[in-house]
Amino acid sequence: MPVPAPHPGDPQPPDAPRAVGGRDHRDLPPWWTLADGVAPARVRPLPSRRRMLVQLGLAALVVFVVVVVGASFAASRLAEREAVNDAAHTTNLLALAVVQPVLQDALLTGDPAAYAALDQVVRARVLPNGIVRVKLWAPDGRIVYADETRLVGQHFALGDEQRETLVAPQTRAEVSDLDRSENEFERYGGKLLEVYRPVWTPSGSELLFEVYGDYGPVSTRAFDLWRGLAGVLASSLLLLLVLMAPIIWRLLDRLGTAQEQRESLLRRAVDASARERRRIAADLHDGPVQDLVASSFAVSGAAESARAQGRSALSSTIGDAASTVRASIASLRSLLVDIYPERLADAGLATAVTDLARPLAGRGIAVSVDVDGEQAARLGELAQQVAHRVTRECLRNVVRHAGATHVWIRLSADGSDPARPVVLRVRDDGIGFDPTLLPRLEGHFGVRVLADLATDVGAVLRVRSAPGRGTQWLLALPVQKEDG
Repeated sequence: MPVPAPHPGDPQPPDAPRAVGGRDHRDLPPWWTLADGVAPARVRPLPSRRRMLVQLGLAALVVFVVVVVGASFAASRLAEREAVNDAAHTTNLLALAVVQPVLQDALLTGDPAAYAALDQVVRARVLPNGIVRVKLWAPDGRIVYADETRLVGQHFALGDEQRETLVAPQTRAEVSDLDRSENEFERYGGKLLEVYRPVWTPSGSELLFEVYGDYGPVSTRAFDLWRGLAGVLASSLLLLLVLMAPIIWRLLDRLGTAQEQRESLLRRAVDASARERRRIAADLHDGPVQDLVASSFAVSGAAESARAQGRSALSSTIGDAASTVRASIASLRSLLVDIYPERLADAGLATAVTDLARPLAGRGIAVSVDVDGEQAARLGELAQQVAHRVTRECLRNVVRHAGATHVWIRLSADGSDPARPVVLRVRDDGIGFDPTLLPRLEGHFGVRVLADLATDVGAVLRVRSAPGRGTQWLLALPVQKEDG
């Protein structure tokens, strides 16, 4: 809703004075906002069964995707660990049963016959077991045998793990990163499984036997594991959905029934309250109000008779009584509007506000009312009720606390734009107050009531005041939207 920007130069009623207590209103402090025009959020209805089932399915799908991704990672790690263990076991068998028996001491000196004997066994019985590279290292880092002949005789620094394997004989297996210079001829097929362990020549010379296995079986095994896990997970989630669907359906049905019952009870309570309010309003209007109106006429007639008889004192007393009766009638009419707000639409906002202001005259407070009927008609029923109640609360504050002699009430449009709000202004020339004390004065000034009323319809409520400078209230009400 467009919010008016009130400032000290806001237009005032033609008969409004320019100064209160010797000070111009332009000296008043800034406006304080009590309600910002944001209507409270409405209670959201229960979602439909179809929507709930769709949300449940989407949630299950998200869970399935997350679990499958996690299962894929776990399957890959498990398959890799199993493959490494298998590669270590296979390498142990090949080293002890195939390679070590054919090793000769002459291999260390580069004897061609010793090299050829080992190469024949390696190509016939080692490489066919998923091995892509075989190397045999001397402790000083020299390669004494490799199925890639270009590596034979080259020197490379052994890694810490390789040296530890020679010092404390053991088998090590890992996924090789192939970033060392010795792996120049292995960087063509992706990752490899690297396994190494010590072997010995007949004279007891220690060599490091190293093989590189194909990583392909790891991927195959990981996929098999993932497929098995995914199948179990998918069937489990599907079964869970099948079991939960009727439970959720029944739960939603019960919730819907409970909500319908609550709404039905609320409607009955509201209807009963409206009937009771209508009955009380009718009884008041047809009973006490009419009796008081008749009494007012009778008392006024008695005052005229006393005046005609020259009994001035008695006439004045009876006239005061007639004024009191008329003020009581106005108060009861305002009460009727509060009890049964539909009467506000019958009487009109201007009449209702005039009825609110009339009792102040009996207290010596002058009230100027300027309500634009055309602009009041732009307000919806609830907005008119809020305008009426805010006006009543402001006038009550004037009577109880302000000590004012004059009050101005004006309801007009905020500019020429039809979408702009209708603005209610209530101003008095009373003692005023310090707005910084509002949090502590809520119960005293009814500020919380006013703010709640404005918030209920999405209106803006502002106040500005200062000690000795009167008080100004501004209520910007949203206009009623036209159909079509």
